[in-house]
Amino acid sequence: MRYVSTLFTTFLAALAIAGCKPDAPVPVEPEAGPVCQGTSVEDGITGVEPGPFTVVFTYDQNIKCPLSEQARITIDNSAKIAKVSALNTNLTVQVTDLDYEKQYTLTIPEGAVQGFKEHQAGAKAVTFRFTTKAAPAPKPDPDVIPTPDGTLGWQVRAKLGLGINMGNQLDAFYNGTWAGDKYNYPDETCWGNAKLTQATFDAIKAAGFDSVRIPVTWLNMIGPAPDYKINEAWLARVAEVLGYAKKAGLNAIVNTHHDENNADDHWLDVAAASRNTATRDAISVKVVKFWTQVAERFKNEGDWLIFESFNEIQDGGWGHSAAFTANPKAQCDVLNEWNQKFVDAVRATGAENATRLLGVPGYAASPDFLDYFVLPKDPAGKVMVAVHFYDPFDYASGSKYTEWGHTANRDKKANWGDEDNVRSKFSALYGRFIAQGIPCYLGEYGCVNRANEHDRAFQNYYMEYVTRAARLFGLPCFLWDNGAYNGDGENFGYINHGNGSYIGEAFKTVQLMNKAAHSDDASYTLDKIYSTAP
Repeated sequence: MRYVSTLFTTFLAALAIAGCKPDAPVPVEPEAGPVCQGTSVEDGITGVEPGPFTVVFTYDQNIKCPLSEQARITIDNSAKIAKVSALNTNLTVQVTDLDYEKQYTLTIPEGAVQGFKEHQAGAKAVTFRFTTKAAPAPKPDPDVIPTPDGTLGWQVRAKLGLGINMGNQLDAFYNGTWAGDKYNYPDETCWGNAKLTQATFDAIKAAGFDSVRIPVTWLNMIGPAPDYKINEAWLARVAEVLGYAKKAGLNAIVNTHHDENNADDHWLDVAAASRNTATRDAISVKVVKFWTQVAERFKNEGDWLIFESFNEIQDGGWGHSAAFTANPKAQCDVLNEWNQKFVDAVRATGAENATRLLGVPGYAASPDFLDYFVLPKDPAGKVMVAVHFYDPFDYASGSKYTEWGHTANRDKKANWGDEDNVRSKFSALYGRFIAQGIPCYLGEYGCVNRANEHDRAFQNYYMEYVTRAARLFGLPCFLWDNGAYNGDGENFGYINHGNGSYIGEAFKTVQLMNKAAHSDDASYTLDKIYSTAP
């Protein structure tokens, strides 16, 4: 029995061992892969420059993208993936070989982006779409004079023709230590000119001018937030002066002039707005409140009246400050936004304002700082671009040089800014704006008056050449006239602002401008004027 029991026990043990097989491995569920949380530029972005373009995809954890997976990242329309790199939570993709005006789709396939955890799935597929900007218009040959084609730009040139500014007038204001309690209050006569009269505008019309630009400074004539109510007496005077222009049969432009900040506590402070979003938004509100009031006041006036948003918005460095040169786009973006606010505010008031011509400047109103300019969207399609032209500045606006052009004595002229500069600048404006059906005008141009016959000959040559070039390239032009004629400063006085009579020898200059702006004689060319240089 002992032997049998032992055998039986051994049998049971063997049987137990034989039946004790290990369980099959249990599958491990992979952990979720990295998730893309956003991109450095907005998906669907438009207006992308067709050079190298970089997008950074940010994930919710540190990621990697092995070389074998980088090769699976694609872009369509014959563009190329130039570089892919993963660092921390960012995947950076650079693409090249982009063409103008095309839509592209960049695809990161599923699994190409991976995390660092064990048993972790790859990231899901991501697509990113963008569109490149339209091709720039071919740069016109400055020696080829365009042919008017009846589009809006040429229509506006014919309408506005030759204009004149009534400068240092309604734009004058109390500034400096002499101002006292009147500091930053506008005053029509505080800079030395007599009050404007109906006789002034009648004489301007008789002299051959088609239009007048009436710069207006508002400053302390605008009340506090939240209403920013404009002083009624000041607004009434502006309306009265505009009425003089209307009665004389002139087109008229009215604007905000010295409201821009040049380190003098004025409210249109583009530098501060570019640094601080709250400041930017507050000024934008004031822009809308201000222009809404002006637009409401004149909403029933006809198309003889034009609103111009701003004068020469800049930070006091005229395009050469450290802040602007380091990041010009920052301030230009602010001005673009304010120009759009202006257009929207005026259009919203309806009546004649629904289709009125509106003028907007680029940075400093300079033709040299238009790279970041964006034309405001306008349902009426009637926004004009305002630029100012005083090239070369040390000749046109001062007495440092007394001669200009190809015949001038080298010691008496600037080393740039001759006739070829005029053609080049105006041709570029024509190509970018007029040829695209966008009106563009010289809101200011001119040359300070010279004291003797020799110097006046060069002044007259400059004014005739520039005015004729503006006419031929489709640009209405407005002489800067500040009424000044004494001393060594900016003596741009051509017309007496109190009665419209000519100042000094201005009659001959104005008649040359009149001819240059209005003559339809095909033989009256820039070459012909060039050949008559003193």
